[in-house]
Amino acid sequence: MSTEPLRFDTKIAVLLREDLEPWQRLNVTAFLVSGLGTQVPEVIGEPYEDADGVGYLPMFRQPVLVFQGTKEILTAAHARVLSRALPRAVFTGDLFTTGNDRDNRAAVRAVPTAELDLVGLSVYGPRNAVDKVLKGARMHP
Repeated sequence: MSTEPLRFDTKIAVLLREDLEPWQRLNVTAFLVSGLGTQVPEVIGEPYEDADGVGYLPMFRQPVLVFQGTKEILTAAHARVLSRALPRAVFTGDLFTTGNDRDNRAAVRAVPTAELDLVGLSVYGPRNAVDKVLKGARMHP
């Protein structure tokens, strides 16, 4: 068995607007990555099992990298992810005021693309493409 670290040719990344409260950062991150496995099933690993045989749900097969940036960096990243047609999710400021999936989708649908109040974005794809989308963002501390 190899002891070399496993390197992935793809990247899962979340970009958060830097002015979010800590609870918002956690909530937005969880929401943003929640749909990825449904659309890109190869990102999901095998189920887990402990020594007693208790089973657990599978998780992503690779790390999720979390970045932060200004509203302007988030807007630019959104434009780049759209131009590259990479799998992505958005979280807008309006979603903090809704309480369910139906209202969340309606809140996003009500705003033109260029006017979305983006507070978070997730993206999946080849490492170099994701790096280009995230240009100007920095790793979340």
